This record gives sequence, C-alpha cells and structure tokens, in this order.
Amino acid sequence: MLEKQTIDHEKTILIGVITKEQNEEKVTEYLDELEFLTYTAGGEVKKRFVQRIDLPNPKTYIGSGKMEEVEAFVKEYEIGSVIFDDELSPVQQRNIEKQLRCKILDRTGLILDIFAQRAQTSYARTQVELAQYEYLLPRLTGLWTHLERQRGGIGMRGPGETEIETDRRIVRDRISLLKKKLTKIDRQMETQRGNRGSLVRVALVGYTNVGKSTLMNVISKSNVFAENKLFATLDTTVRKVVIGNLPFLLSDTVGFIRKLPTQLVESFKSTLDEVREADLLLHVVDISHPNFEEHIASVNKILSEIGSANKETIMVFNKIDLYKPEVIEEDDLTTERTSRHMSLEEWENTWMHRMGGNALFISALNKENLEAFKIQVYKTVRNIHVTRFPYNNFLYPENLDEY
Repeated sequence: MLEKQTIDHEKTILIGVITKEQNEEKVTEYLDELEFLTYTAGGEVKKRFVQRIDLPNPKTYIGSGKMEEVEAFVKEYEIGSVIFDDELSPVQQRNIEKQLRCKILDRTGLILDIFAQRAQTSYARTQVELAQYEYLLPRLTGLWTHLERQRGGIGMRGPGETEIETDRRIVRDRISLLKKKLTKIDRQMETQRGNRGSLVRVALVGYTNVGKSTLMNVISKSNVFAENKLFATLDTTVRKVVIGNLPFLLSDTVGFIRKLPTQLVESFKSTLDEVREADLLLHVVDISHPNFEEHIASVNKILSEIGSANKETIMVFNKIDLYKPEVIEEDDLTTERTSRHMSLEEWENTWMHRMGGNALFISALNKENLEAFKIQVYKTVRNIHVTRFPYNNFLYPENLDEY
C-alpha cells in the first residue's frame, strides 16, 4: 500500500506598510493578493506584519522597532522566507538579509519565482530567465555580502569584489545572449502571425485568475491548462474558432496583475504582441472579486502602456455564479450603500451604459449566457471582417440565428 505523500509548504511571513498613498483597506487587499501569490509559489503564510509609516525606511523598508518584532518571530517559528509587498531596493534587501538571516523576497521576486515554475515552453523559459537576470544584476553585491558574512571579511574583500565584477560580466553576457535569442524568436513569431492570413484576431486579456483559460476551453473546445492559481497560463495559446460559419483566431494571453514587474512587461514583449496585433479584445473580469473595478483599471493601465488602450473591446464579466453582493439589513440605518451592495442587474446596466452595449455577464465554468456571448462576439467579428473584406459580406449573415 502506497503511503500518502504530504507537501511541505515553506513557512513565510508577509510585510506591508500603510502610507499616505495606500490606506489600511488597500494594504489588506494587497496582502490578500500577496498571500495568494505565496500559496501559488508553494508557501504557507504564518503571519502578516503591517506598519503605519509616512514613507518606507530607505535602509530597511520598515522601522527598527517593527524589524526587531519581525526578527523575533522569524527566529521563534523558523521562518524560511520574509516577503515584502513592494519592490525592495538592493540596499534594503541587503540590510534586511543581514538582520533577519533568512530568504528575503519582494513582490517582484515572488512573481518571477512563480513565472519560473509555470514556464513550460523554451520560449516562456527564455522570457522568464531574461527577467530574472535583469532583476538579479543590481543585487549581486548583496549576494556577495551574504557570502562574506559566512566566510569572514578578511581575505574576501579584494577577491570578493573581483568575483562580483566577474559575476556581473557573466550576467550581462547572459542578458545579451537571451535578448538576441528572444529577438530571433520574435521574428519567427512575427512571421507566424503574418502567415495567419485574413482571419480576424481576437485576444483574451484580463487580470490573472479571472477565468480566461476556462473561457478559451469552452469556446474553442481545446484543452488549455486552467487552475485556480495565479498565472496558470504563461504561454500564449492561439486557436482557430468558428461561430456559425465565421472563422477567427482566438489567443489566450498571460494574466496581468497590479505592480507587474517592469522586467516582465519587457521580456514578455512578444506575448503582448498578440494583444497589440489583435483586432478585438475580450477583457475578461472576475465580477465575484470585491475589487474587480480596480483590476479593470490595472489591466487598462498595462494596455495603455503597450499601445492597445483604444482597441475595440468587449467587457466579459465572468463568474456570475459566484457573485454575492453585500446585504444591508432593513433596520440598519448607519451603513452607507456602496458599489459592493449592487446587484448583478445594477452592474449590468452600469457597464452596458459605459461600454455602449459591449458588456456581457457569463459563467464560463457553468456555461451560463454563452449563447449571448457567442452572438455578441459573432456580430463584432463579422463587422470587422466585412469592413476589411466587403466582397465577403454575403458569406456571413448579420444574425447568427440565421444558421
């Protein structure tokens, strides 16, 4: 009889700060997301530490008193990793490592680690490796300082600096090599995109873990990996889809996230080219998430950064089966009604108005309202196609129900 295997999760703690820019509610929300990221990476969060501070400490991010509190907890509970919600400077990371003597990660480092775990193809692995090296380069001094502490400073200072410069040269050479490799792959992918002919291109975009891959599977009847973890999909998947008798190309892209590392946006340029070159964007939103409107804003910000903000877009509000508005009791006269108390019908009217009718409310998992989804996508794709090829107008009737 086989013994049941248990997975040992690495013990971690999370650290965030309340500042003028982000209040307590915002920090709690960011730390919730950071905890989900940690779980995705294989960690178990034992405690959160939050400090109210005007500006993060330039040396250690948090104040000395809070740092001592964290240090005591790390020693008592044998914590393996301390994860900070914001990106740490190399100096901050070095100083914190000196004091806590354990692994120190920030949100960027954690996301890079998840990407490294999730990368399946050679292309995705190359993109992630480039981002990791660019993140590592300014932090090499910190790594060598850690080595000097272990071996002692005498006799290590001169050779240590030489080793740092050697490592920097190796890393720079590796970055240059990876960039050349990606440029070559980019040209190949550009050729592939050019060879796709006259088909309209549709791209699924959205925050991570909103159900893009599940929707892709339902529409294209393919088997794209989908999981309730962040960044389940790294590689862009392109499928030919036919609705009625109208064919088009549908691509599933990497999910976006708040505070997405600059290195990743740059190294995943080709993946994002699928979005840049799309004729239509299906912006998928998890309406069951309490802060979905902020997720929409984050995605729109990245779309703007890559020059895709003005593309024709259909908002697809997914997971309607999980949506539960907050309820105010009839005798409660003190609670102010906010967007969190809105019904699905109210949200539908709101977004239909904002998007000029280009908003859909579905459950990809339960296949709710998929017919309405197909009708809307068919209509939009048809309009793009016949505008480009007016002589094909007779091939595709205006209404999908004519089939």
